[in-house]
Amino acid sequence: MRAHPIDRPADLDVVRESYDRVADNYADMVVTTGVGDIRRHPWLRASIDAFADTVRELGPVLDVGCGPGTVTAYLAERGLDVSGVDLSPRMIENARRLHPHCRFSVASATDLDLGEASLGGVLGWWSLFNLPRDVLPQVLALFARALKPGGHFITATHVGDEDAVRTEAYGGVPVRWTTHKWQPEQLLDLIEQAGLHPVAELRLPPEEYSGPSLVVMAKRPC
Repeated sequence: MRAHPIDRPADLDVVRESYDRVADNYADMVVTTGVGDIRRHPWLRASIDAFADTVRELGPVLDVGCGPGTVTAYLAERGLDVSGVDLSPRMIENARRLHPHCRFSVASATDLDLGEASLGGVLGWWSLFNLPRDVLPQVLALFARALKPGGHFITATHVGDEDAVRTEAYGGVPVRWTTHKWQPEQLLDLIEQAGLHPVAELRLPPEEYSGPSLVVMAKRPC
């Protein structure tokens, strides 16, 4: 048993089933339209490039909530020792199909067995907003323990004051999940409470397919 078990979200199975239903449509959307592909978004690409340059020599990198593997593959192309995990088995099937040279496995952010100081970097790239408000701090603490001193965490998420319940997504597919939105100061405070030191912050205005968003990179102190 892990030394620091994390509470299991009550809606975890429903969220997994929802992402399984939309996985094929989402993967097709990324490939055909570029939505969700950081290569099409200069500021997001720059954030991931900065993260990659920072952690390149620090050891393995884990992409938590990797979806169809777009960012995992991008980092692998840049020479990082990176692997991806996702709650949705169907997302992982698409990731393996699209990026057969990368390593992927099925796992929830709340059920990862990560060794102390075992990773050079961790990503939560638009993948942690489904975590309940009382669970996210536990996951951030897990990431902080798993990072080597000097290792970095990067996350991107939705900004707002009110949570949003999704009932359909990506082509009208029925889903059921909650998008927990945070104000930047709230999220930065949680990251610091987990034991990480924020080193960069990027705030982005609403776009065609999403509301305002936030990117934060933080490090485990040496």
